[in-house]
Amino acid sequence: MAAYILRRLLLIIPTLLGIMIINFAIVQVAPGGPVEQMIAQITGADAGATARLGGGAGGDMGTAGRQAELGGQGAGGAEVKYRGAQGLDPALIARIEKQFGFDKPAHERFFIMVRDYLQFDFGTSFFKGRPVMELILDKLPVSISLGLWTTLLVYLISIPLGIRKAVRDGSRFDTWTSAVIVVGYAIPSFLFAVLLIVLFAGGSYWDLFPLRGLTSDNWADMGWWARIGDYFWHITLPVIAMTIGGFASLTMLTKNSFLDEINKQYVMTARAKGLTEHRVLYGHVFRNAMLIVIAGFPAAFVSILFTNSLLIEFIFSLDGLGLLSFEALIQRDYPIIFGSLYVFTLIGLLMKLIGDITYVWVDPRIDFNSREVA
Repeated sequence: MAAYILRRLLLIIPTLLGIMIINFAIVQVAPGGPVEQMIAQITGADAGATARLGGGAGGDMGTAGRQAELGGQGAGGAEVKYRGAQGLDPALIARIEKQFGFDKPAHERFFIMVRDYLQFDFGTSFFKGRPVMELILDKLPVSISLGLWTTLLVYLISIPLGIRKAVRDGSRFDTWTSAVIVVGYAIPSFLFAVLLIVLFAGGSYWDLFPLRGLTSDNWADMGWWARIGDYFWHITLPVIAMTIGGFASLTMLTKNSFLDEINKQYVMTARAKGLTEHRVLYGHVFRNAMLIVIAGFPAAFVSILFTNSLLIEFIFSLDGLGLLSFEALIQRDYPIIFGSLYVFTLIGLLMKLIGDITYVWVDPRIDFNSREVA
């Protein structure tokens, strides 16, 4: 097993490199990069971007400040390499490119990026003016909180419920729980979030939970027990919204997996030997049926952590990695885009490895050492 883990860890390196190459190549041809956005601000073609991006690369400079830094707008020479750049001084364009690191060839920028990423140095945000690693560490607790608690609740609800539905297949319990599951599967989690706000966060009925943030403003002045209570008070509605939208498919997967195992010959043999139903179900069936559930854990966790949390973060004003990545994508803030992608991919690969290790824990008969890693 140790040799398999070592091989998987070594495979993370070429996997990350391949993903970085593909995404770097894509953004090179994508329109509306940071240089074009800066040109739009200078020429006044994008007033919304100017208002939205505000301080710019230094964090405290507006459009006029950028013009002063870059040397102003020239009347002569037409630079048509970028959309909207005609009429600007080529020297000004060159200074903008240098400011954002686009004065070097693409291959040179890529190798510099790889060298820095090996040291977890993701550079500085183009439009926030802060180191990307610092931004990621600031936002990570929010996303981790949503992802971990949601995943924990989803599995704690789905697995027992799926087993119960399998054991009582066709009963009234199975029928009405299936109706609940269909509703949970059909309605997106962000709609549940809006409903929870209307009902419990001062929307139209009760004002029981806060509407924004992960903690209260005076959280640092609280005692430890008060801090824990305040944290769970803030996280309750977002986690409930994500759990309701996420448990349906896992419940049905668990049910179908157990049904498939229950009907196999070895279960009939175990029952014929006089074993109790509990011993048959959890001593024999559980180990085999849970393999397919465990197989989907890494993808489910990463999906909850980074994808499903985006709208929830926006609705509940939670400043996490999902919202940061979305804003970076809109602004073409490449350091944040590549840095967050690097972190997402690394976490996903490590979660996949943890899933394989869990295979062995659930079913010791699995031997990864005998497998050839492609």
